[in-house]
Amino acid sequence: MTWRRLALNALLVLLVIAAIFAAVTAYLARQQIIEAEARFPPIGAFVDVAGRQVHYIQQGSGPHVVLLHGAGGNLREFTVGPIMDRLAERYTVTVFDRPGLGYSDRVPDIPTGAFAVEGDPPIAQARVLRAAAAQLGIQAPIVVGHSFGGIVAMAWANLGLDTDVPENARAVVSYAGVLMPWPGELGTYYTALGSRIGGAFVIPTLSAYATEERINESIPGIFAPNPVPDDYIAKIGAPLTVRTPNFRANVRQVNTLRPHVVEMSQRYPELTLPIEVIHGTEDDTVPMVVHPQELMKIVDTVNLTPLAGVGHMPHHADPDAAIAAIDRAAARAPLP
Repeated sequence: MTWRRLALNALLVLLVIAAIFAAVTAYLARQQIIEAEARFPPIGAFVDVAGRQVHYIQQGSGPHVVLLHGAGGNLREFTVGPIMDRLAERYTVTVFDRPGLGYSDRVPDIPTGAFAVEGDPPIAQARVLRAAAAQLGIQAPIVVGHSFGGIVAMAWANLGLDTDVPENARAVVSYAGVLMPWPGELGTYYTALGSRIGGAFVIPTLSAYATEERINESIPGIFAPNPVPDDYIAKIGAPLTVRTPNFRANVRQVNTLRPHVVEMSQRYPELTLPIEVIHGTEDDTVPMVVHPQELMKIVDTVNLTPLAGVGHMPHHADPDAAIAAIDRAAARAPLP
């Protein structure tokens, strides 16, 4: 047998192994989706926006408050702990799954294929959510965003600069929100997974072989230096995040975010609505010095409440402060 024949046989074996691995990975990734959705099904209702489904829950009565979760999350973020129930005593509270996450579809006209790299811009997300809010009769809401949800809340406010409609925000509240452009790069995780190869091959592999134990092990780092609430891991539905379509959507949203923030920030000086911010002094994910402290330099209506010793999850570390920020926003922006 010649060396050429040996090489061809070896190549054939490798191709067969690769094909088997790909088939097994695809099967396991699909099983992961089935199991995650069986354990953590939708807990709200759906509204149709331009043929796309938006998942939401709503409770309470009174002035409207909209809550937007962060990167990789879902609307369950605000059902863990006391915040939603306490707010619902005085407000009509609506929590959305942001486009591409939880059970909400991605925004229209965004490529979703395996080799795509485009994310859902915060302005496009805000347009979809504002349209959903209009259908639900939400008027003059206080729009609250955690982490990535913070920049979508700012996009919601920016859109109100050009149109006078009932769903315009009357105030914005940021819980450790992304608000301003940041220096430097995001790091290898997002740049690699946000690439065409990463999205097509690495993300499905990670999704297929991710164990719930490994997923849950990542949660304490998000809360550090504060403890994880006792019922958070059991209720948050973290396996929903690593479903391949959601995994891709989240990575692409974060990886392509900065240029959109740069563009959005050009209009911030036009904003006159109240902006309340609570932000942990120990937040290394979205540093206070980069985001609210820089925003304060160009928007006069920002009121920053630093929370000493608190990390990236201030609404869990200090629910009283989180609710008080909404109450301050409501007092500063009476209903029309």
